Amino acid sequence: MSLLAILGVLSSAIFSGTSLLYTTLGETLHQRAGIVNLGLEGIMLISAATGYRVAVETGNPYIGILVAMIVGGLTNMIIGFLVVTRKANQLASGLATMFFGFGLSALIGRDYVGVRITPLPRIPFPGTANLPLLFASLFRFDFLIYLVIPVAVLIWWLLFRTRWGLGLRAVGENADTAFASGRNPFWIKYQALGIGGMLAGLGAAHLSIAYTMNWSQFMTGGRGFIAVALVIFSKWHPLRAIGGALLFSGAVAFQLMLQSSGVRVSPFLLDTIPYLITLLVLIIWGGTRKHAAPASLGRVYQGGQQ
Repeated sequence: MSLLAILGVLSSAIFSGTSLLYTTLGETLHQRAGIVNLGLEGIMLISAATGYRVAVETGNPYIGILVAMIVGGLTNMIIGFLVVTRKANQLASGLATMFFGFGLSALIGRDYVGVRITPLPRIPFPGTANLPLLFASLFRFDFLIYLVIPVAVLIWWLLFRTRWGLGLRAVGENADTAFASGRNPFWIKYQALGIGGMLAGLGAAHLSIAYTMNWSQFMTGGRGFIAVALVIFSKWHPLRAIGGALLFSGAVAFQLMLQSSGVRVSPFLLDTIPYLITLLVLIIWGGTRKHAAPASLGRVYQGGQQ
């Protein structure tokens, strides 16, 4: 494999992994608060469609990104109302929200398929300006890519270095104990869903407005479900999620490179490479009590008993 091919795979992994990492960070907050959100796929689609539509109508991609974040947070409140307020089953609520997102996003974006937008400007990565143009062009990124690592560090700091993060993790472990210590589990869960939804909306906005610069139905391609898997993959830790997102998106870029190079292997078999790598890493890592799932993950808090 040539150096250019390796750099191309790395650049593609960074581009495609950014939207996945934002969404994974949001789902990390959800699960740390005890909620498994299977509605992420639908939430991402609604955010991507709305953000793209606004970016087209206003001619301003930044407004589109902002709207996508707000829509992601508000749409996630559907999950909050069903799970936190109405105490519905988390898995059923997530799936219902996902299918709702499929239909609503198709309606929002139906007239914008193939419509061009003003793209986000791309800034050369520091230190690559003097490289040959063929190489330097691989490392010109938009501001959302440069922002994603600081956001991951910020989420880590909030979770493990603040009283708010301690309260959120306490709710995810045992909401009754958190309530007895003076915290409001319902309010904390809503906060986690709101922030997590905005991060998912940001990831969706990057996908449609900055990466593909296009809207098409079902364009997320399962990223919402992959984000749920990557939270488990990363052992519910925001910084480990960076490696998980890069590994998965790098595997996707690698198999696409193999297909484009004319390797005589079934493309359907090559499509399984990212998922096989993820399974292999999970098998190697195994399960350790040190990084176990939040104890109340998936349970509905009844306000005194679970």
